Amino acid sequence: MHLADSKKAALSEYDFFVKTFEDKYPAAVKCLTKDFDQLFSFYNFPAVHWQHIRTTNPIESTFATVRLRTKRTKGCGSRDATLTMVFQLAREAEKRWRKLRGFKLLPYVLEGEKFIDGIPENEKLKKVA
Repeated sequence: MHLADSKKAALSEYDFFVKTFEDKYPAAVKCLTKDFDQLFSFYNFPAVHWQHIRTTNPIESTFATVRLRTKRTKGCGSRDATLTMVFQLAREAEKRWRKLRGFKLLPYVLEGEKFIDGIPENEKLKKVA
């Protein structure tokens, strides 16, 4: 459902999932219904940003590096030493991050421009997107 081209299609898949699996997997369905408002909010952003919104890879990748290093050092001594090491590792990981696709649209998102199914409502903005 999260890979649907439009919010309408995603909601259709959502309804199908809930009806089909509610009896078999009540905890999963409860989780989805509890977070319904947040689940499909990415459709209100530019479509080019959806890939970045859907993934947690930058977070997981950065913290995997930190976790590996802290495990290898078997404790870093003081709290300050640990925080310093984590900060430096995060800064180093930042150098390998890719630029956000569609970064030119960020100012419009911050200004509160409306996007419906990833497409801007504003006609002038459609040329930028």
